[in-house]
Amino acid sequence: MTSQVSSPAEQADGTVVGEQRTAAGTKGVRRLDRVIIRFAGDSGDGMQLTGDRFTSETASFGNDLSTLPNFPAEIRAPAGTLPGVSSFQLHFADHDILTPGDAPNVLVAMNPAALKANIGDLPRGAEIIVNTDEFTKRAMQKVGYDASPLEDGSLDGYHLHPVPLTTLTVEALKEFDLTRKEAERSKNMFALGLLSWMYHRPTEGTEKFLRSKFAKKPDIAAANIAAFRAGWNFGETTEDFAVSYEVAPAATAFPPGVYRNISGNLALSYGLVAASRQADLPLFLGSYPITPASDILHELSKHKNFGVRTFQAEDEIAGIGAALGAAFGGSLAVTTTSGPGVALKSETIGLAVSLELPLLVVDIQRGGPSTGLPTKTEQADLLQAMYGRNGEAPVPVVAPRTPADCFDAALEAARIALTYRTPVFLLSDGYLANGSEPWRIPELEELPDLRVRFAQGPNHTTEDGTEVFWPYKRDPHTLARPWAIPGTPGLEHRIGGIEKQDGTGNISYDPANHDFMVRTRQAKVDGVDVPDLGVDDPDGTARLLVLGWGSTYGPITAAVRRLRRAGQPVAQAHLRHLNPFPKNLGEVLRRYDKVVIPEMNLGQLATLIRAKYLVDARSYNQVNGMPFKAEQLAAALKEAIDD
Repeated sequence: MTSQVSSPAEQADGTVVGEQRTAAGTKGVRRLDRVIIRFAGDSGDGMQLTGDRFTSETASFGNDLSTLPNFPAEIRAPAGTLPGVSSFQLHFADHDILTPGDAPNVLVAMNPAALKANIGDLPRGAEIIVNTDEFTKRAMQKVGYDASPLEDGSLDGYHLHPVPLTTLTVEALKEFDLTRKEAERSKNMFALGLLSWMYHRPTEGTEKFLRSKFAKKPDIAAANIAAFRAGWNFGETTEDFAVSYEVAPAATAFPPGVYRNISGNLALSYGLVAASRQADLPLFLGSYPITPASDILHELSKHKNFGVRTFQAEDEIAGIGAALGAAFGGSLAVTTTSGPGVALKSETIGLAVSLELPLLVVDIQRGGPSTGLPTKTEQADLLQAMYGRNGEAPVPVVAPRTPADCFDAALEAARIALTYRTPVFLLSDGYLANGSEPWRIPELEELPDLRVRFAQGPNHTTEDGTEVFWPYKRDPHTLARPWAIPGTPGLEHRIGGIEKQDGTGNISYDPANHDFMVRTRQAKVDGVDVPDLGVDDPDGTARLLVLGWGSTYGPITAAVRRLRRAGQPVAQAHLRHLNPFPKNLGEVLRRYDKVVIPEMNLGQLATLIRAKYLVDARSYNQVNGMPFKAEQLAAALKEAIDD
C-alpha cells in the first residue's frame, strides 16, 4: 500500500509536486512536474540513438517535450576527446514547455570527456550517472584531469551515481556469442534501461524498435534487448538509486487530437508532401546533401507513392537547376540546402525571379561563414535570403518557429510560391531541424486548397484582332504571370535570364521596360497577402516589446513567462513573414517605448527593422552555435525594462 505526501515546490526546473512512500524494503516514487536529462559520450557511443529512444517513449507516455541533439561535425571524432563529445538533451513535463531547458537535472556521462564537457552546465544538486569503467588514468589525462573527479571531492555538490556500465553490460551479455568489444557497444542500451526505470518510461516501444532495427541480425537485437532489460533491473535492485521519479502526462497541455513526436526536418518533409497533394502537383526535390538539411532528401526519397521525385545532384548548382526545370515543367519544385549552398544557388534563384516561376528554397541555417559550424545552429542567413543575389531580385521569406511549425511553414511557403509565381525562401535552422516536440496531426479539411490553374490558351488580343499568348500578362490582383506547361500547343514562349519585355516576354534592353519590370517584381512581393502580426500583451500595460523570428520563439516565450511570473509586464510578437513584413508591423512597433530583438546573429532583423521603420530597436545577440537559454534572455530583458 502507498500513501501520497505533498511536499513544498522547489526550483522551476524539476519541481517536486509529491512523493509516494512505500512499505519497508521497497523503493519510493517521487513525482516531478518536469525533468531535463542529458546523455553524453563519444560520438560512437550511441547517444543520439539513446536520446531518440527515450524521447519516443516519453512522447508515447503523453508528456510535453523538447529536445536538443548536439554532436560533432566529424563522422567519427577522436575518441575520448572534448571535441568528440556527442550529447542529447531532453526536457519533458506534465505541462506546456517551450525549450530543451537551460540546465540538466540529470547528466549521464559515458566517459571523462563527456563529464568535463558538460559539468559546467549542471546546477548544484543535479544527479550525475557516470560510467566508472571509462575513468582510466589515460582517459582522464587526455581531457586534462590530473586526478579522478570521482574521488577528489570536485563533485561533492552533486548527487553522484558511479556505475560500471561497461562491466555490467558485458556481464549481462555473457551468454551471447559476442566478443567483448561487441558486447560493450550495448552499454548505451543498459544506460537507457536504467533511465527508463528511473523515470517510469514505457519499454515495449524500444524493444520493438530494436527487433526491427536489427531484424537481419537477431542475435544483436536480442543482445541489445538483454542489455536494456539489465539496465532496468539494475535500477530496480541496486541500493544506489533509492527512489524513482514520475512525470505525469501533460493532459491539459494539448488540444484534442492525434499526436506524434516529430523533428523539424521531418515536419518540413511532411509539409512539402501535403502541399503537393493540396496543389494536385507532383513534388520534385533537387538537392545536394549538406548538414543539417540532408534528412529532408532522405525522408522525401521514401515517398514515391505520393508522386514525390527526388534527385540527388552532383552539386548545389545542379540541384537547384533541376528544381527550376521541374517548376517550368509544372511541378511543385523544391531545393534544400544550408548557408554555403545558398551562396552557390544564388544565380539560379535570380533566374527563378526573372522567369517568375514557383520554387521553394529551403535553407536549414547553420553556423558560418563558409563551412563554419556544420552541426551547430545559427540565424545568420536572413540578409543573404533577402539580398544575396545580383540586381534587384526580391524573394518572399518565411520562417517556422518550432519543429512542429515547420509543417505549417512549408504549406505557407508553397501557397505564396504557387499564388504569386515566385521563388520563396523557407528559413529553418539546425536547432529546429534536429530538435523535436509533439505535433498534432491535422485533419485533411484543415489543410489549405493550393490548386492552381495552368494557362490553357491565348490570353491577349493584338490590335489586329489576333489572339496570342503573352507569358508576362499578369493577374491584376497578384501580379503573377500565367504558368504555361511546355508542350501545350499555342503557349510557346522564350525563357532565359535576359530581361523580358512586359507582356510579350520577348528579350528587351529598353531602359524604361527594365525599370517597369524591376518595380513590378518588387510590387508583386510587396503585395503578398500575409496575416497581421499578433501581439501577446495580456493586460496592455507593457512598455517593452520583444520581437523575434524563427527558432528563438521558444526561449523568448519561456523568458517572457518568467518575467510575467515575477510581475514584470512584457509584450511579445513573433514574425513568420520576413519579406514582406506584416502590414501592421510599423503600428505595432510604435506602440511600445522599447523594442528588443533577440537573434542568433549580430543583429540582422534589427538592421532591417531600424532601416524600414526608424525604430530604435535594440539587438540582443548570440552566435555560439547554441540556442538561447531562457534564464539568460530573461535577465537581458529585465535589464532593458529597468534601463
